[in-house]
Amino acid sequence: MSDLYARHRAVIPDWVALYYRDPIEITHGEGRHVWDANGRRYLDFFGGILTTMTAHALPEVTKAVTEQAGRILHSSTLYLNRPMVELAERIAHLSGIPDARVFFTTSGTEANDTALLLATTYRRTNQILAMRNSYHGRSFSTVSVTGNRAWSPTTLSPLQTLYVHGGVRTRGPYAHLGDAAFIEACVADLEDLLGHTADVAALIAEPIQGVGGFTCPPDGLYAAFRQVLDRHGILWIADEVQTGWGRTGEHFWGWQAHAASGPPDILTFAKGIGNGMSIGGVVARAEIMNCLSANSISTFGGSPVTMAAGLANLSYLLEHDLQGNARRVGGLLIERLRAAAASTDLVREVRGRGLMIGVELVKPGTDEPNPEAATAVLEAAREGGLLIGKGGGHRTTALRIAPPLSLTIAEAEEGAALLEGALASVRPSSRQVL
Repeated sequence: MSDLYARHRAVIPDWVALYYRDPIEITHGEGRHVWDANGRRYLDFFGGILTTMTAHALPEVTKAVTEQAGRILHSSTLYLNRPMVELAERIAHLSGIPDARVFFTTSGTEANDTALLLATTYRRTNQILAMRNSYHGRSFSTVSVTGNRAWSPTTLSPLQTLYVHGGVRTRGPYAHLGDAAFIEACVADLEDLLGHTADVAALIAEPIQGVGGFTCPPDGLYAAFRQVLDRHGILWIADEVQTGWGRTGEHFWGWQAHAASGPPDILTFAKGIGNGMSIGGVVARAEIMNCLSANSISTFGGSPVTMAAGLANLSYLLEHDLQGNARRVGGLLIERLRAAAASTDLVREVRGRGLMIGVELVKPGTDEPNPEAATAVLEAAREGGLLIGKGGGHRTTALRIAPPLSLTIAEAEEGAALLEGALASVRPSSRQVL
C-alpha cells in the first residue's frame, strides 16, 4: 500500500470509491494522455468521468483560467459578472429552449437538484417520474430520483418518485419488441402509471443513461412521452450532464434524438463544459426559472474563473467541430470494438453513440452480469496503458468508454487494440487474468 493510499484511507470516507487494486495518483495530462506519480503514461478513455471534454491541459482553457485568476477569482452572483452573462447567452442560444434563462451551479448533482426545486415549485407537487436504471447525482433529492440501487444509499426522500420503463432497450419486459412496439409499450406503461397517481411535477431522464452503462432507448421515445406529459401539464427535465456538448456525435444535445415534440422544459448540464473546472447549470423557460418566490443566490456557481474556462472550452469545441469528430472517430471506435467483442463470449453488447460507448459483459454462456470480469478488464487495460470506466444497473455490468472529444483516429485504434487485449486476457472463469 502506498503512503498516499494509506493516508487517503485514514481520512476519506469508505464509500468514496477508488479504481484498481493498487490505486494510481494522476499528476498531469496533455491531450488525450495522463501520467501517474511513477511517470507511467496512459491513454485516457474516461476523461475524469466524462469531464475532460476537449483535451487535458488545453492551452486555450489554461490561458483563460490563468488570465482570469490574475484579475479576480471570485465575486458571487450578488454582483454583475461579465463572463457569466456571456456564457449564459451562448448556452441559452444553444439549448433550443425558447425565452431561456440559465442558472449556474458547481456540479451536475446541484444542477439536477435545482431543476427538481424548480419543477416541484412550478407544479406545486412533489411527485416525480424517473427512469429505471437512471442516475442523477448524490444529494438527498437527486439520490431519491436515481433508479439505480447501487447509487441510492437511502430510501428517505423529500420527493415521491415513480419509475418508468424505457431507458434500457435490450433488457426488461419489452426487450423482445421492435423499436416502434417498444415505444408504444413504454408509452402505455406511462399512461397506466399516471392513472394511479395524483399530479406529477416532472419526468427527469438522461437521453443516454451514464452510470447505468451507457444504455439508451430508441430515438423518439421521449418525444412520445412528451405528448403524454403535455396533456397532463407535466414538465420534462433532460439530464444532459453526460450527453451534452456533442459527445453523442449525431446531436449537440441528447434530447435532439427525441425532438419531434420540441425541446425539454428544463435542461441540466455540467461535466464537459468546464473541461475539469466545476461548472453545472440549469436552462429553463423564463416562466419556470422565475417561479421561485424566495431569494436565491449561488456563492460559487458562475464564478469568474470557471466561466472564463467554460467560454474558452465551448469556443474551442465549436470552432474545431468536436461534435463532428465525435461522430467520425466514435463511429470508427464502436465498429472496432464490436469486431474485438466478436472474439470473446464475455461481451453481450457494444452500444453507444459518438464517444459515449458501453461494452456490456456477461458470464460466458449466460445473460448474467459479470462484475468480476469488469474489474479484471479494468485492471488489465490499466496494465496495458489504457484508462476506462465501468458501470451498470440492475443485473448488468458494463465498461464505460468516453475519451476527450478531440480523440484522433490513431488513438482510437490504439485504445481499441489495448481494450481487445484486456478482454482477451480474462479467463473464462472471469476471476483471473492471464
